[in-house]
Amino acid sequence: MDTFDWSALGDGVYAWYLAWRVPLRILGVIVGAVLLRAILRASIRRVVDRVVGSVKKAQAVEHTVELTASPLHAVRVVQRTRTIGSVLNNLVTWTIVSIAIVLVLSELQFSVTALIASAGILGAALGFGAQNVVKDMLNGLFMVFEDQLGVGDIVDLVTTQGPVSGVVEIVGVRVTQVRDVNGTLWYVRNGEITNVGNKSQGWARVILDIPAPYTADIDAVEKAMLDTAQAMANDPTWRRKILEKPEVWGIESISAEALVIRLVVKVRSGDQFDIARDLRRRMKIALDDLGVALPALNRLVLDGLDAKAPRKPAGRPVSRAAGATAADAPPTSSEDETTPSKAAD
Repeated sequence: MDTFDWSALGDGVYAWYLAWRVPLRILGVIVGAVLLRAILRASIRRVVDRVVGSVKKAQAVEHTVELTASPLHAVRVVQRTRTIGSVLNNLVTWTIVSIAIVLVLSELQFSVTALIASAGILGAALGFGAQNVVKDMLNGLFMVFEDQLGVGDIVDLVTTQGPVSGVVEIVGVRVTQVRDVNGTLWYVRNGEITNVGNKSQGWARVILDIPAPYTADIDAVEKAMLDTAQAMANDPTWRRKILEKPEVWGIESISAEALVIRLVVKVRSGDQFDIARDLRRRMKIALDDLGVALPALNRLVLDGLDAKAPRKPAGRPVSRAAGATAADAPPTSSEDETTPSKAAD
């Protein structure tokens, strides 16, 4: 009985491996890169979902949009976690792709060392042109990890091209997308951002400056303002969004038209706009009930002569008795006359 020639099989397999060694290694690098990227992205997504899920569970909500009624810290954790997760996904993708390309080129017998050296020379040559890209990426990373802004934040950005205000929708490594109140989506390069004013961190303050006429009772006006703000703070709709008791800081300014009284309310960030609108409406109703009419701060007063009234002569008016003549009028002294020299004085 003939025995199977295992040595011939081994030689055939080895010959097949030698023939397909490079394609198999390249395929292994590609499959490994894809699997590694999928595993890392799944891990990042799992961590993000776990953090977001724990926040939603702690706040007893089902959707993240309902976190607007939750404490600020919970909202901030969700925004920061999602922003960092998005940035990490981009970094993982670019890192794995770069390593896979280098390994594939080494399997194709390309001199990786020479390629890196050539890339260094080319990078030095293109350094001046690519410095803006590097600046954008570095500034974007610093903004994310320093928590200067996050997805869902209301921000005022000062850029080299001008100010941009709105809600942050996407924070990328190179570009940040901000949608303004008109619905316009702005693409802002991170390297052009010089200052970030974040209205969604910590707390905010609603400031109302109410002008009151001089004839009004200032104590009564201040009491009406404070009572109105306190009633709003006790309203179930706004109770969780107003952090401290409202305060009347007193007379903020004095002008020729009115006395300006300032009321301040410390609120949750992001809710100051809705609270300010409702507080103004309530304040208007309260002042109407008090009988206080707000003075016009811009008023132009013109003092002139009625067209139908006779023009009076210049100088001091002279009262005459009935039947008196011009000769009976007392003489006008030179001190009563308006001379050019006195007018100049």
